Amino acid sequence: MAYTTLEGRQELLDALAPAVDDLGLALAMLGAAYEALDQATADHLEEQLFGPVQRAYGRSKRAYAAFAERSGLTAATFESQSSGLPSTGARGFIDNATNAIGAAGGELATVQDSPKMLEVGDAELRRDLIELRELIADVPQRARDLVRRLGR
Repeated sequence: MAYTTLEGRQELLDALAPAVDDLGLALAMLGAAYEALDQATADHLEEQLFGPVQRAYGRSKRAYAAFAERSGLTAATFESQSSGLPSTGARGFIDNATNAIGAAGGELATVQDSPKMLEVGDAELRRDLIELRELIADVPQRARDLVRRLGR
């Protein structure tokens, strides 16, 4: 069954939305972890994890909205995410953030490698996806390094 360019672009947007949500969740988790850490470790978390994820989340929302606008589609709005219970602790929040970042990376790769991307995507969205994947690529390793040092 054939589909229109507009339908294909809507499918790309729909596939990109979970990655944006996952980055928002990761950001909320890292914010909660920050609050649970001592000042020196929190500053390290902010520099190594929170900052890159915050940039990726903002960039993903802009990429989503810009592609929707270029395509004549209505962009979804992304709400702030809840980090969950404080009893999760810093380690748990960082682990949950790492899982969300991994999920976002997989979703971005799926969109990037999708045949629809070649059929109805555009060069700007392709550049945005590459940039987003680069922004978060080493965050999981940095998170593992930080978690290893907790409690020492």
